Parts: sequence; C-alpha cells; structure tokens
Amino acid sequence: MSKKKKKIETLEDKLKYEIANELGLMEKIEEVGWGGLTAKESGRIGGLITVKKREMLKKNTLKNKK
Repeated sequence: MSKKKKKIETLEDKLKYEIANELGLMEKIEEVGWGGLTAKESGRIGGLITVKKREMLKKNTLKNKK
C-alpha cells in the first residue's frame, strides 16, 4: 500500500478552483477530472489566473509604496 503525500495547496491551486467555480465548471471537473476540460476551458482558467495574480501584485506594489 502506497502512502500519498498530501500536496500543499498553492495560491495557483486556490485560484484555479475559485475560477473554475465562477465559470460553472466544478461539476464537470468532479465528474471527469481536470483532464476532461476542453483546451478552451483550461485556457480560460489559466488566463483568469494570470489576470488575478497581476491584480494581486499590483495591489501589493501600491500598498508597499504608501
């Protein structure tokens, strides 16, 4: 019996689930897994992760300048 290490959830993981939920894809992901998404769906999630990360960086940069 193999023991699986519990993966530490990263910021990207949290954003990925959050965005998938916002796009209404969680039911599909639960049924077929992340690999069952189309390239368009995966690309949309990836693009929105990038946008959210940029926004977060921008907010942190502005906070640090004050």
